[in-house]
Amino acid sequence: MRVEVLFNIDTVENFTLDFRELSTSMYLTDTYVNKSLEVNETTSDLVYSNQFEDEPLVVFLVVLKCVIMLFIILAAIFGNLLVIVSVMRHRKLRVITNYFVVSLAFADMLVAIWAMCFNFSVEITNGKWLFGYFMCDVWNSLDVYFSTASILHLCCISVDRYYAIVQPLDYPLIMTTGKLGIMLAVVWCSPALVSFLPIFMGWYTTEDHIEFRKRFPKVCSFTVNKVYAVVSSSVSFWIPGVIMLYMYYRIYVEADRQERMLYRSKVAALLLDKHLQINGITMGEVMRERQSIQMQPMASSKMKRERKAARTLGIIMSAFLACWLPFFLWYIITALCGDACPCPPPVVAAVFWVGYFNSALNPLIYAYFNRDFRAAFRKTLGSCCRSLCGDIGRKCCHRPRREHHHSNASSDIHMNNCVKSTSADILKAHQASTSRQEEVPFA
Repeated sequence: MRVEVLFNIDTVENFTLDFRELSTSMYLTDTYVNKSLEVNETTSDLVYSNQFEDEPLVVFLVVLKCVIMLFIILAAIFGNLLVIVSVMRHRKLRVITNYFVVSLAFADMLVAIWAMCFNFSVEITNGKWLFGYFMCDVWNSLDVYFSTASILHLCCISVDRYYAIVQPLDYPLIMTTGKLGIMLAVVWCSPALVSFLPIFMGWYTTEDHIEFRKRFPKVCSFTVNKVYAVVSSSVSFWIPGVIMLYMYYRIYVEADRQERMLYRSKVAALLLDKHLQINGITMGEVMRERQSIQMQPMASSKMKRERKAARTLGIIMSAFLACWLPFFLWYIITALCGDACPCPPPVVAAVFWVGYFNSALNPLIYAYFNRDFRAAFRKTLGSCCRSLCGDIGRKCCHRPRREHHHSNASSDIHMNNCVKSTSADILKAHQASTSRQEEVPFA
């Protein structure tokens, strides 16, 4: 086939970067499309075919990139699936907050299935879109939809933790099952307003981009106008992010205040107990005071659990902000400043996959910081191992305890106590039998 090039090779090489960026980016601006319409599809294929010839380092980097992306995809799918199954299997985890967590895990798993897998296919084909014009809109819509749903879940979780710690007495009345259903319905329905509706109606982009997509159907680009960039980023990230930061700041202040009050009450209780003992108050009064003192450890343990849950969810929120903040900064800056803010394709791919990596982080955070989730994960994995491997799985999941023949302090103490108790029982039995024998002549 005869190939006609309309400009010099430097222009083609410069365009190759822009063309590849158009293929691997979800959000782009009008400035990346201006010079694209002058290059035909065959020319771009020719440049692609020669890009990796005789470049071992480039091939190595491509393989490494694919391995990292596959790891993120598999970790996100199976990690979030483990969260869902663990909550379903263990009644102890079925609390209001964990219903939000399960819904969040479901959203993150769908991010991996729909957004990451399509992006991975574009990366391994070096920027080509293989699924047609309509599926390009579907992919972009699902990417925006599930990413927005994920951060809205985190926003709801922060509100739930706020009421659980700041207003613990009113929490059962505020966070009812009905309100839980309403919040989840809003979280799952509202992202469609910034994803499916504007994308399929064509409100998100420009006329130049629509013309470009018609001429180059093998490029799945998502060029946005400035209005859509500001509105979508505000709904998807900036407004929920500010709400979460405010909620966790209030939670931190309240938890610190309650901890100081608890410390003061403990000191006062100890001083009161000492005062009662010195002044010879009656035993009934002392017992009543001590019963009131013993109620405090229960409140203290409950407060510790709430603070630990808030800390875990705060770490989840921090991880989300650390992963997605670079992407949304790049998104809004490139949308507003245009040609003055060029960005190389490797950086664009990096901010995307760092954001995607958040979907794989949440299960790891649960397992590391939450003891209940850690135990549930262990039991769930053990059950899966036994069901898949049978007897081999039982040997793998339940190792027989080894008999330790060496002694230590605790075992010696335990043995001494057992010997003492056994000797005491034998002595008592012997004394009892002797006394009975001595009592017989007096009968």
